Amino acid sequence: MDRRWVGLDGYEVVGAVRAGRQVLRVRRNGWLVADCTSVAEVARHVDLADLCEVIEMPARRRAERSPAARTSSHHR
Repeated sequence: MDRRWVGLDGYEVVGAVRAGRQVLRVRRNGWLVADCTSVAEVARHVDLADLCEVIEMPARRRAERSPAARTSSHHR
């Protein structure tokens, strides 16, 4: 589970494994709030409507040559 959701007031929900079982770990400002076994249990700690999934974008490869910086003709 590589998904992560963030919400208001520093809440974060991530997938984790506890005692060999998958859980949804709720943290607030980095501190553990609860390990939940269901979405309903997560909803007791944070409003689900406030959560947004964080999507990691793949890194861009650097271009072989950077384009030369140019000045605008408006700045002569």
